[in-house]
Amino acid sequence: MATFLWDDIVFGPIHSRRVGRSLGINLLPREAKVCTFDCVYCECGGLKRGAEKHPLPTLAQVREAIEGKFAALSAGGQGVDSISFTGNGEPTLHPDFPAIIDITLKARDRYFPEAVVSVFSNATRLDRPDVVEALKKVDNPILKIDCALDDMAAVMNRPRGGYTVAGAIEGMKAFDGNFVMQTMLVRGPVVDNTTPEALAAWYDAVRLLKPREVMLYSVSRDTPVAGIEKVSFEDLSAAAAPLVADGFNIQINA
Repeated sequence: MATFLWDDIVFGPIHSRRVGRSLGINLLPREAKVCTFDCVYCECGGLKRGAEKHPLPTLAQVREAIEGKFAALSAGGQGVDSISFTGNGEPTLHPDFPAIIDITLKARDRYFPEAVVSVFSNATRLDRPDVVEALKKVDNPILKIDCALDDMAAVMNRPRGGYTVAGAIEGMKAFDGNFVMQTMLVRGPVVDNTTPEALAAWYDAVRLLKPREVMLYSVSRDTPVAGIEKVSFEDLSAAAAPLVADGFNIQINA
């Protein structure tokens, strides 16, 4: 199915259903997705052989792109609600991720002081103290747990390396609840994480970690694996209901 890749380091602003008017930052190659997950629903498509051979943008290129785009938008009177690290894979894979966060925060303070900085991460690099400390600096560290069952995560997220849900949860504990948990619910022939068993395990993870917000959503674009079905707003709301009753802040995006 049709998928797409971002072809600029800094792109937008675009409207994000999760964070409003968003200026995106892509730290991955323009030509291929580079990620520690290969999710069945990923809008960037599936991982391709040799993708890791495509060069990442250098620190100097990222700095130049951020300064140039921010200055041009500010001069044109265009504001943004969020500066969002997303793009063609997992942003924390960039070796200069901590330095890039510092550059971005300084540029934000200069050009868009009211904007929040968000990082969408699959939480696979929380074993690195420098990554954790960089994520703690941004307004919205948005960390993913789609499935709280390892066997289901293996099918849905198709992680590379030694990923375990317990490991992700342990890494998230470092934030003391000051983060946003992001969860995608889907149904399909290969995976359904809306089952009572899957939701019960997810509830346990949310209650343990106590994130300040949960972003619950479903697919909105084509997926690389056929048959992945969008979960309706009504079903997302029903899935969230026990956590809402517990007092959690749940943002539903259908």
